[in-house]
Amino acid sequence: MSYKPLDTNKTYLVTGAAGFVGYYLSKQLLEQGCRVIGVDNINDYYDVNLKHTRLESLDPFEKFTFIKEDISNKDALENIFIEHKPQIVVNLAAQAGVRYSIENPDAYIQSNMIGFYNILEACRHYPVDHLVYASSSSVYGANKKVPFEESDFVDNPVSLYASTKKSNELMAHTYSHLYDIPATGLRFFTVYGPMGRPDMAYFGFTDKFFAGEPIKIFNNGDFENDLYRDFTYIDDIVIGIERLLSNEPGKEEGAPHKVFNIGNNSPEKLMTFIHSLETALSNALGQKIEFIKEYEPIKPGDVPATYASTEQLQKAVGFKPETTIQAGLQRFADWYVKYYEKKITVK
Repeated sequence: MSYKPLDTNKTYLVTGAAGFVGYYLSKQLLEQGCRVIGVDNINDYYDVNLKHTRLESLDPFEKFTFIKEDISNKDALENIFIEHKPQIVVNLAAQAGVRYSIENPDAYIQSNMIGFYNILEACRHYPVDHLVYASSSSVYGANKKVPFEESDFVDNPVSLYASTKKSNELMAHTYSHLYDIPATGLRFFTVYGPMGRPDMAYFGFTDKFFAGEPIKIFNNGDFENDLYRDFTYIDDIVIGIERLLSNEPGKEEGAPHKVFNIGNNSPEKLMTFIHSLETALSNALGQKIEFIKEYEPIKPGDVPATYASTEQLQKAVGFKPETTIQAGLQRFADWYVKYYEKKITVK
């Protein structure tokens, strides 16, 4: 274990700073006295009001600078590096979502491929101490061996989103090898929590409930062979990232580049997750509630199970996510009811 405390004298560039993970990481860094340059294009993939709410929470910090920009704009990104001289870069800007990649592939190539290439080029020409970037558990595709380990074969992605994330890992490894850029990739496993992404299932289910609409569950109604997901609470994700920021990767296979899983190492059945969300909302509202459920076939690009081995993360920085799904969903439900001022259930 080689975990070192954060260097608060360094400048941290966080792309996707108005996003779910980017916001929480920026807040954590700022609370510890770090200088943070936040970049985000505030796209309308989901409700921009939520993104503005996150940014408003960061405004009071004197060491926070926000720049509305798209990382696919190479000249603008280069100017940010020239002006602010970041020593640590955390690239969390990306077009997210497996299903949306089937409907709108252009957005994924623009942000996840061209944008990430621009980040790598900037780190090449304006050297940084460490580049940390978001990958995804989706790179494991339909792998059946569980838990997923970083050394597993991941050359058969089942969505364009997964393909872009696997490509990011390959690009980062190449740039690390050629230009000696210390880089760390993070394979996130279904991140959830307060102020999360509205396109995620738990958030969408909650929206549907208050709209009096049924939720669609893509598991064929097959409870015996249900989908499994390794749900990871946002605070655990942020602790993992924070510890890795000062943990520069050693050279493996000729490059200072390493990839880590950040997951809960405790997958839950989709139906267990849904029942836990019903309980959390019941507690938040003070009244027992139940979703109206409709069962549909599994969607193209979805995988049957995600399950993270977190041994490498634990070995590197001494941390293993441990927030239970019940505790995490309760915090989300409490936030949701308060934020959207939901005081009554459907009749």
